Order: sequence, then structure tokens, then C-alpha cells
Amino acid sequence: MHLEFLPPPPAVASLVTIFYLYRSDEPVVEGIERADVGQIRFMLRGSGELRFPQGHVEPSCPVMINGPGTGAAPYRVEGPFHCFGIALSPVGWGSLIGIPAHERADHVTDGIALFGPRAAALLDQLRGLTTLPDMIAASESFLIERARPVPPEHVRLCEAVRAWLAESEVPRVQALFDSIPLSSRQVVRLVNHYFGAPPKLLERKFRALRAASALAEGADPRGVAEPFYDQSHMIREIRHFTGHTPGTLAARMDPVLAMTLSPGAFNELAPPERG
Repeated sequence: MHLEFLPPPPAVASLVTIFYLYRSDEPVVEGIERADVGQIRFMLRGSGELRFPQGHVEPSCPVMINGPGTGAAPYRVEGPFHCFGIALSPVGWGSLIGIPAHERADHVTDGIALFGPRAAALLDQLRGLTTLPDMIAASESFLIERARPVPPEHVRLCEAVRAWLAESEVPRVQALFDSIPLSSRQVVRLVNHYFGAPPKLLERKFRALRAASALAEGADPRGVAEPFYDQSHMIREIRHFTGHTPGTLAARMDPVLAMTLSPGAFNELAPPERG
């Protein structure tokens, strides 16, 4: 199994948080995907299905757009499984995908149907490449061509939400409302549009992911539980957003989830670089 991450080049740094390449030559690959950001995935080899938090199962597509996740999603792929992935920033989702993120949260969208023949041609090109830097270089022009302007006030809102989530282990929704010169109804509507969930769910999601990341790195569970009502609340939230309990995070978490819980994995809360 191989999983590699690289940051985006400056030209697409406002749209993409990270690029990655995953390879497994096992005949069947099974695991649990944490509640993720929106992504574009090019299935270089293999096909499978995802089971989403609401219980519905959806098949993969050769070029698949995964909406932002509101909970853990088990997956099964008939291997070998090779995948080139592009994790999108909220602005990147709005610019490249165009569909309100909450309408595609916990769903798979056919990327070839959305993007057209250019995506199919890029998939064919990527299948002939072997390294992540070469795949990033091949996809950069596709992303730039596809990108559409996002209103500056929406970009500022997305940055305010990122800063709110990053500034505290327990981000309070009222603090977000207080930081943005819009009505709370407008804020909720735009956060749904770009992040795929309302502020309250984002608060829960990132609190749980922070806790899971800390536990996976060996932190004391008593300290990690402090932002939660109690330890049982922490366990429920971590299970919902990662598919694991604190015990299984330490004992038998699959290696892909372990890597995606590492602090720099998808860089959701890192300030965007300016190209």
C-alpha cells in the first residue's frame, strides 16, 4: 500500500488543499473513510462502492466527485486500486463543481458527466503516468480551464469560516456569526453552499477529527475529552465522524485512515496560499 500527499502549485492553491496518490495491489480493498472534504478522484485502477452515513450505497465512477462528508463512510473496492485524488477547498468546490455542496454531501457525482470529454481524456493521460508530481502537472491546466470566478465576498466568508474552525478546539457558532457582517440566515446558507453542512455540524466534525487525530498520535484520552460533554460523548462523536472508537483508533485502525487523520493530510484548516 502506498499513499503520498503533495501540496498544490501556486496557480491552483486557492482551489486545492492537497493532491494525493493511493495505490494498493490487493484483490479487495476495504476501509472506512473519515468525514472528508469535497474531492475529485480519478480511478486509475479498480472500482467499488461507498456506504454513506444515511445508509445508502453508491458505486464509484471512473472520474468521481465526492461531496463533503457528514460522517464516516465504509468502502469496498475490487482491486488492484490506484487513485489520483484532488482535495478541494470550499472555494475550489464552488469554482470547479458549481453545485451547492450540501446538495452533493454524502453522494458521488459522475465527473465525466459533469466535466465532459476533457475529464475522460485526462483520466486516460493519468493512467499512463506513474508519479504524483507528473499527475499534478497533467491536471493543473484542467483545473485552471474549469475554474469559474467566486464572488469576493464569498471567498472572504470561506476564509472567515476556516479561521473560526482553526482558532479553537471548541469553535462556537455564535462567534462565527459575530465575525461576519451578514445575517445568521445568510451565513448558514452560504456555509451550506460551500462547505456542505451548516456551522453547527462543522463545529462537531472538526472537534471530533481533532480528537481522533490526537488519540491516534497517543494523546491522553482524558485531556482529549475536555472539549466534549463527557467521555461517552467524545466516543460517540469520534465513531460518527471516523467510524472508529478511541480504542480501535489505537489498536486496529486501517493505515489509510491513520494517514488521513495526520495533521497535514488534507490541510482543511490551513490558510490558503495565494497564487
